[in-house]
Amino acid sequence: MHQPLNLRELRESGHVHRTVKAEVRENLLARLRAGEPRFPGIVGFDDTVLPHLERALLAGHDLVLLGERGQGKTRLIRTVTGLLDEWTPVVEGCEINDHPYAPVCTRCRALAEELGDELPVAWKHRDERYGEKLATPDTSVGDLIGDVDPIKIAEGRRLGDPETVHYGLVPRTNRGVFSVNELPDLAERIQVALLNVLEERDIQVRGYNLRLPLDVLLIASANPEDYTNRGRIITPLKDRFGAEVRTHYPLTVEDELALIRQESTPDIGADVPEHLVETIARFTRLVRESTSVDARSGVSARFSIAAAETAAASAVRRAAITGEERPVTRVCDLPCVVHSLRGKVEFEVSEEGRETEILAHLLRRATAETFRSRLGGMDLSALTDKFAQGNQVESGALVPAGELLRRIGPVEGLAKIMSRLGMGEGEESPGHAAAALEFALEGLYLMRRLSKDDLDGMTVYRT
Repeated sequence: MHQPLNLRELRESGHVHRTVKAEVRENLLARLRAGEPRFPGIVGFDDTVLPHLERALLAGHDLVLLGERGQGKTRLIRTVTGLLDEWTPVVEGCEINDHPYAPVCTRCRALAEELGDELPVAWKHRDERYGEKLATPDTSVGDLIGDVDPIKIAEGRRLGDPETVHYGLVPRTNRGVFSVNELPDLAERIQVALLNVLEERDIQVRGYNLRLPLDVLLIASANPEDYTNRGRIITPLKDRFGAEVRTHYPLTVEDELALIRQESTPDIGADVPEHLVETIARFTRLVRESTSVDARSGVSARFSIAAAETAAASAVRRAAITGEERPVTRVCDLPCVVHSLRGKVEFEVSEEGRETEILAHLLRRATAETFRSRLGGMDLSALTDKFAQGNQVESGALVPAGELLRRIGPVEGLAKIMSRLGMGEGEESPGHAAAALEFALEGLYLMRRLSKDDLDGMTVYRT
């Protein structure tokens, strides 16, 4: 489509000027009526968080997302830009994205008076109308709002000239969505600078007689512990936000599974079978619920994602060393997760020194729960009979799939075991068969139907 290139063409096209919040409201309503996804990529919030967020956006409120780390707050904020119009007109060359119908900065007002209907128009995509600042203690008012630009003064402009102002991130996101992540980490004097932005919708820069009526949707994120009167947030700033929306970690194993599948890196090079993803999901939930873990710090969704990627990397390493052609992640690849990710969990002070032991125990519990869920009640006598004569099977992180299958031998009902573990068509490789049998062996050990010894990186299953 032809996009108008000046003010006259824009008026002739029938374009209507809407505020950012009006854009978001009308586009959100259109998607609700059509039954289309409003926030793509967001998992587990459909019936809890999103209805509250949608009400806040329909009301035209600036809002705060409250939640512990790794609950997807930033991801959710970024999806809000998808509710903006795909393209919007701006005065060409404007630092703060003035609309051609209603320019507000000194430069654009002068340009509009001089050029009239020939005022040049540029077009911005909605992805360019998003601004973000991670709040840190060293963030200044100049970073967010603006300050005097010494270079412009050195070029010969007067100190009182409004055009000597260098705009901060908030005005540069005018007519867009601006996010302040971890809002309470801003120093109190910096929080004060946002008061006018939220209520009077303008900015003040030092002693300039400057009033810019900003058109911006401000969304902040914060930890609930800090977002209190006893925390690091000033009460007047809390009062200016129209809505507070609480986020949470995935409420069900199914949501956790979907999140891991969606977010984990697909190109590591190893397949992670469904039953192992479920084990990692259950492991993450057990860590979150453990009384040994500091509940206030939470266990990020990145924990389960990194766990799946680490286990897959272990299978890729085995394939590189042993020459396997198609690496598949197995139970023997899970223990490395405990050592790699214990730094992502904050433990209670009383548990100092027991971190690895606690995580290893929870991983065993998660494996047992998955075994009962997938293979509970199934007749595995064909597998246990392999150990009837005092035989044993050695496995380990460096034992290739073909070698493990040779050591176990033919097992009647293997196809049924693989089916119960979610392995469908196209997953009949030796790697998948070995992954299914090793998981069954581990489950039988955890159900106390086999014994297991861990010796120098090798795992020995026996009666």
